[in-house]
Formats: sequence, structure tokens, C-alpha cells
Amino acid sequence: MTDMTPATVDPIKLEILSSAYKSVTEECFISLMKSAYSTNIKERKDHSTAIMDADGRLVMQTMVSPIHIASMTASLAAVLEKFGDGRNGGIKPGDMFVGNDPHVAGGTHLPDVNLTSPIFSGGKLIAFAVNIAHHADIGGMAPGSMIGGMTEIYQEGLRIPCVKLFREGELQQDIMDLLLLNARLPAERRGDYFAQIAACRLGVRRVEEIIGVHGADTVVASFDELIRRTHARMRDSIATVKDGTTTFEDVMDDDGRDARDIPIKVSVTIDGPSIAFDFTGTAPQVEGNVNVTMNATVASVCYAVQALLDPYMTNNQGVLDAIDIHAPEGSLLNAVFPAAVASRAHTCQRIVDVVIGALAPLMPERAVAAGNGANTMAVFSGNDPRTGEGYVYLETIGGGMGARSDKDGKDCVQVHITNTSNLPVEAIEMEYPLLIEEYGLVPDSGGAGAFRGGCGIRRVVRPVDHEFTFSGVGERFRHKPWGIFGGHDGKTGRFALAPQDGAETVLPGKPSNVRVKPDTAVILESPGAGGYGAPENRSPENVQADRRSEKFSEDYLSVYESSA
Repeated sequence: MTDMTPATVDPIKLEILSSAYKSVTEECFISLMKSAYSTNIKERKDHSTAIMDADGRLVMQTMVSPIHIASMTASLAAVLEKFGDGRNGGIKPGDMFVGNDPHVAGGTHLPDVNLTSPIFSGGKLIAFAVNIAHHADIGGMAPGSMIGGMTEIYQEGLRIPCVKLFREGELQQDIMDLLLLNARLPAERRGDYFAQIAACRLGVRRVEEIIGVHGADTVVASFDELIRRTHARMRDSIATVKDGTTTFEDVMDDDGRDARDIPIKVSVTIDGPSIAFDFTGTAPQVEGNVNVTMNATVASVCYAVQALLDPYMTNNQGVLDAIDIHAPEGSLLNAVFPAAVASRAHTCQRIVDVVIGALAPLMPERAVAAGNGANTMAVFSGNDPRTGEGYVYLETIGGGMGARSDKDGKDCVQVHITNTSNLPVEAIEMEYPLLIEEYGLVPDSGGAGAFRGGCGIRRVVRPVDHEFTFSGVGERFRHKPWGIFGGHDGKTGRFALAPQDGAETVLPGKPSNVRVKPDTAVILESPGAGGYGAPENRSPENVQADRRSEKFSEDYLSVYESSA
């Protein structure tokens, strides 16, 4: 923390500085994307960038993946705890910190690697440039580091504590060697790490330029004022909701091991400008890897509240500080070491559904039905016959978005806390020895309603001239995404194998290391989403549009006969 006397920042200058910080994070985001090697970053944009102040408070984040708030804030807190006030060599200009571990370094799962660079002015620490990227493989017991059923953090990949990757501008080659040795595709990992390094350095330069124009005192004061104003705006938004307590409950399909129908319960209390979430009654942490650390629970809840109340609000510490959250230690949503957490995004999506379900009666015009409620993950790995080298293709597949009070849900999108792109067919077939035989919507997968839910995605993937290994993690494969206010549920997802000369074989929701030959294709179908309002209230114009779209069968459309 600096000891500078805070400067007064007038509203016009504050807006200029806020826009400048947003521009910096967006430029760093694009730089990382364009420099990265892996399709998961350069095509799917599974990364985030941020500016944080000297106390570790979030000032500005690119509005792409809200779940990354959890890792970036907690990772910097771990850096400050370990190196602040001169500990372990302190924090110096040119340093760069790396970490990923959920239990000691503030991460949420191991593939998300955080890089953090301090920003100084006149010898004083002013801020940090921070980024996070999801690496397609971080080692562990399976390619992609994300298969279902892993039972402890050690199985999930390389655990990186908060360490200095650069010391006063000098790369610590032994640390980089260690990172690369533990990954299956070291050349790709090296490219992605250096993309992150470049983005961090760019963030440092750009903030230094802002300090050069406006002065360090003004920049520090603007951080405080931006956070203060966001906090006040969040509380004012909460105060518009009727006071009271509501509850909601949903379940996860399974943990990839023996646990089934894993409950997530929440009680929400609103009292004026205050809102509190209590997840007492949620299941204890489970053996499989759908557990969530507390920082990821906080990010999920804060995203949901902000999305419902004021989606245009700056995403910074002011939002996080305005919401009170309790989840019992050792529970599914506040898991402790050595809990496995690789598939935590599925559970985070379900947290969002539960929060929206609880708040829906208080704000029916803003609530949405359950989305695909998942982060349908698929990993294909093998040896590319064209080069003889290994490959790992990891993707999380979008699905249906829940219907709204005045609009249908969107088809084939990532929802809520994950906002990555679907990987284009052209990119897949250029990068990997794979043939995409089908890529389209899942018919009838959006729940009927006055406004229907969005449809899921169907992909059929076949290996070309080799065998590959397929692993997947699905949710909402057993429990349908629910509709609200009379809307019907959406369709569940599924994985299956389709031999050229035989019937389809449905796979479990979290299959691991399935060997697939060139005469067989893998079918991926992500869940749809729930509808909003009773189907009989759908307008005849919308029913006719559904019929023309050919997304729905006549059997499905028969539910609307009274309105047509």
C-alpha cells in the first residue's frame, strides 16, 4: 500500500481514467490472444486481463470470463501475503509472479495460470498488471488435465505456488523449465506463457504511461474512487429489490465417482442495500473433481447479482465487497485441501442457476430460466499422423441460454461465468487430425414457453488416419435445465459413440480415456435451456417463426397449438 496523500479526482477526469484503464485491459487481452499458440486462447479467448491496486483490489477487468475474477484476486492476495512488506525478497520492479494452485496460490483449478507484474512510480508500488490463461494441458493423470473422476489435486496437474518467474526483469529459467517439463506439449505451453508475459509487460508500460500523464497520486486516488462509486452503485441497486428471504435448491448430476444428485442450497436475505447468501445445507465436498474453492463461489454469486441488477456496472472490487456470502468450510462450495477441483466451472454454473432461482420471485422481469447449466468439456488427444507429434484439443462446448421475460434464450452460446467462443470448424481441422462431420443445433432442446429456451450444440468428431483418446465432462446430462413461471424444461446433453456400421453407444456423463478408431465418431450434444412462461402464451408469430426455423419437430410444436 502506498503512503501518498490521496488526490481529489473530479468526475470528468475519473471517467477519462476509467476509460484508460479499460483500454489497457482490452489491449492486453487482445495482445495475449494474438500472441498465444493454443486454440483455447487464440481462438476461444479463454483468458482474462486486469489492473489491480497495490492492496490487491480489483480495479478493472476485461468483461469476458467473470469466473477469472476469482483466480486473479485470490492469486494476488497470495502474492502479497508471501512477498509483501519485503518478505521472501519482496516485490520489486521487473518482478513477475506465477501461480495456479487452488489451495495455496489463490487459483480455482490448475489449468488457469496467473501471471502478475507490479507497477511502480518513484520507487513506490502503485498497482499490478494481472492476467490469467487456461492452458490446454498442465500435466497430471490425463491429457487436458480436466477429465472427470479425479479424486485429489495431485492427479490434476502441476501445482504452482506463488513464485517469481522473473526477478527484477530476469527470467528464472529453472522455473520455466519446471513448468514446461510437466506439460505434455511444452512448445505450445512455452508459446502461451510468453504470450502472458508479453501481455503483463504491456500492461505495466501502459499504466506507467497513464501515471506519467496524470501523476501517481491521481491514479491511486482514482482507484479508490472507482471502487467506492461501484460499491455505492451496487448497494443502491440491491436496495431496489423488495426486502425478504428466499430459498432455492438444485442438484449436480454426479461427481464422476460415486456421488449422485449432489445438492446445492441457498438462502438469500435482502435488507435494504444489503444482500446475503447462505449456502448451508449444500453437500459436503465430494471425492470427484466438481468441488469449488470459496473464491470461485464468490465470483459466481457476484456475477449473478450484477447480471440481474446492473450488468453495465464496472466489474471491480466494489461489487465483491457489497455482497455477503457464506458457504460452510469443507462443503462442495468451499472445498479444502486436497479436494479435486478441475471441473469447478460446472458447479459454478449451477451456483449461478441457484442464485437466479432464488431471486426470480423478487425480480421476475429480470430473471432467466436455467441455461445449459454446464461447461460441457471435451478433450481429444493422440499423435498427429501428419507430423508424428502429440496433440491435445480441449474445448468447452456452449449450449442453450435460458429464456427471458421478453425474449427467447439464445442458441449455442456459452452462458454466465464462462464466455468463451465455440471453436470454428476450420480451426479444428487445420490444427488437428480431426474431421467435424456435423456441427449444428440439437433439435427440440430449448424448453417451450411464452419465450423458449435456447438450443444446445451437436458436434460429431471423427479421427483421421489414427486413434485418439476422448474424455468428457458433462452436466445437465441427467437433470434437465428448468423452466420458470410455467416454462418447460430444456433437453439434457449426452455423449455417444457412432460406429460406421453399428448403432450408437451412449457414454456416461463423465467418460475418461475412451479409445476411438477412425471408423467411429464421437457425438457431443450439449444441454438446451429452460423456457419462460406458459407455452400457451407464446405469440402465433413466434410459433410460426419456430416452424420456419426447422429447429423444432411438429411433436414439439404441438404444445403451442392453442396459441397458434
